[in-house]
Amino acid sequence: YGTGRRKSSTARVFLRKGSGNISVNGRPLDEFFGRETARMIVRQPLELTKNVSNFDILITATGGGTTGQAGAIRLGIARALVEYDTSR
Repeated sequence: YGTGRRKSSTARVFLRKGSGNISVNGRPLDEFFGRETARMIVRQPLELTKNVSNFDILITATGGGTTGQAGAIRLGIARALVEYDTSR
């Protein structure tokens, strides 16, 4: 679990072992974010750690605009990955 905030956006991120499915507020990532740049921002921590297809991620995002939410989700995923790595 990880929390991310950017500007007025907040995201709660829950990681679990899986096949790489990412859902934001109950919708697939590609459906939630129309812009490819926002999707790239969200996937960045997973690509850097080579964990793109290792986890299913459930995200709740509130407040702000799409770019702020994408940044908050990126920070939440990074924090959740750090917590997962130290708990192993």
